[in-house]
Amino acid sequence: MTDIERTQLQYPIGKAVLSDTLTPEERVAHITTIEMAPGKIRKAVEGLNSEQLDTPYRPEGWTVRQVVHHMPDSHMNSYVRFRWALTEEDPMIKAYDEKGWAMLPDGLLGPIGVSLRLLDALHARWAALLRNMKEDDFARTLQHPEGRTYTLDKMLGLYAWHCEHHIAHITSLRARNGW
Repeated sequence: MTDIERTQLQYPIGKAVLSDTLTPEERVAHITTIEMAPGKIRKAVEGLNSEQLDTPYRPEGWTVRQVVHHMPDSHMNSYVRFRWALTEEDPMIKAYDEKGWAMLPDGLLGPIGVSLRLLDALHARWAALLRNMKEDDFARTLQHPEGRTYTLDKMLGLYAWHCEHHIAHITSLRARNGW
């Protein structure tokens, strides 16, 4: 497998291209992506059996099951980060070991229905928060422990991309394997 093929498997929709400031139209589109993601991931995994759920989406990548469990893990962290940035001045967020979390027993073996239901509830709350934010709120910032500053606009763009990125991991695998 070539480096280009490996990159295409890892980033089926390309790497995230982020902006510190979004237009109102871009915000609406990103919020809609976040709002619709639970239904899209549910459709992406519909009808998959245990063997298919335990298939990595790329060589040395996570299984479909791990991807499904990763989405609410990651998005819960993001939701909390939005809330911190809205209630504190430029907070320092806590990073987490996403690879380590994916290797925990619930991520490796757990039924995906639990994470799909969690994603439904989480995204409903998150979208409601996002839709009720004021223009100035999206300029609020947070600090990542690795020394990066993020506006909430940038975080919104990142997590809209993150939704589509992982859904594409699953749908691309299904297409390649004829599932």
